[in-house]
Amino acid sequence: MPPEKRQAIWAIYVWCRRTDELVDGFQTQLTTVETLQHWERHLEMIFSGCPFDNEDVALVDTLQHFPLKIEPFQEMIAGQKMDLYHSRYETFEELRLYCYRVAGTVGLMSSSVLGINENKCSTFWQENQCHYIPKEEAIALGIANQLTNILRDVGEDAQRGRIYLPLEDLEQFNYTQEDLLEGVIDERWCNLMRFEIKRARQYYRDAERGIRFLCQDSRWPVWAALMLYQSILNVIEANNYDVFTKRAFVRTPKKILYLPVAWLRAQVL
Repeated sequence: MPPEKRQAIWAIYVWCRRTDELVDGFQTQLTTVETLQHWERHLEMIFSGCPFDNEDVALVDTLQHFPLKIEPFQEMIAGQKMDLYHSRYETFEELRLYCYRVAGTVGLMSSSVLGINENKCSTFWQENQCHYIPKEEAIALGIANQLTNILRDVGEDAQRGRIYLPLEDLEQFNYTQEDLLEGVIDERWCNLMRFEIKRARQYYRDAERGIRFLCQDSRWPVWAALMLYQSILNVIEANNYDVFTKRAFVRTPKKILYLPVAWLRAQVL
């Protein structure tokens, strides 16, 4: 990926990380609705070209070179507000909205930097010149990643009294909230996890269809990121769905093995 794109993606990542840490960092207990409202005003100042610190400067520079819109950033802040109010989600539609806001929006932000392959696409592209922009696929990748996070972190979230898996799904498999908070692993749990993993993989498949629309220099890192994150689901399965006492992660040698496969897919798919 060209340096200017790498720098822009890094600037977006830093802003997203700072936003996430407001509700998922060491100062979480100090975060209020007012904190997030202040952060949103901070965001508006950045988009008006008035940075407060070095991290802001990087994002302001990105805004000068790429057609980013403020709405996905605002939606992410709205997602963080949901974490202040919700520790349970009744339905998948409710959870999907949360996943869109905290992760699907990242796909929208990033696609404005990665660029679209329209043959006439240059390093910097203009949205109104593109016939098709894979927005739904970009959102799907973000949702897939967030669903993977949720499945990986079930145990950690339970220790904080949080259950992100839809309660309607637990009920479907006759698995209770108390079972989850106690870390019960039985056939009900395994069937529930198989169901959730299947859904996450469908979102990854939906996302794959959009990669071919990206500029050539962006496809390899996107394929690599997709494959590496999706492989966490394989580790969860290999751990017999024990996400209460085992942390699912991909070891470095396997990560390295994925890179040439991702490169090949970027060339031919």
